[in-house]
Amino acid sequence: MKNYILILGDITATALVTLIGFATHGEVEVAFLPRMGAAFFPLLISWFLLAPSLGLFQKQITRNPRQLWRPMLAMIFAASFAAVLRGLLLNAPIIPIFALVLSTTSAFAMLVWRGMYLLLWLKVTTDN
Repeated sequence: MKNYILILGDITATALVTLIGFATHGEVEVAFLPRMGAAFFPLLISWFLLAPSLGLFQKQITRNPRQLWRPMLAMIFAASFAAVLRGLLLNAPIIPIFALVLSTTSAFAMLVWRGMYLLLWLKVTTDN
């Protein structure tokens, strides 16, 4: 499998975190798309700046169950940085509770996605 599956899954997990986050506040209408983008794109940029440097697209890490902590830890830092980027982008204060919630929910989403990827890979390799 190529990295494009991981990349597409990472984008999808990040998008779902953003959509669910806005949905919990009752803000899923088209009028909220710019605000969603102001949360989604900094998170995505932060993730893709950090993830490669931590080896999160290397086979020996993505296919090792003992390495599932890496995407979670990376996302905690990426989401914190994304909260700062979002604040700068919107010229708004950086709200610590927002950074904390974004970090924890994004880390959980990345753990779930990367765990599913690992399970699928293990199934494919053991079936062949």
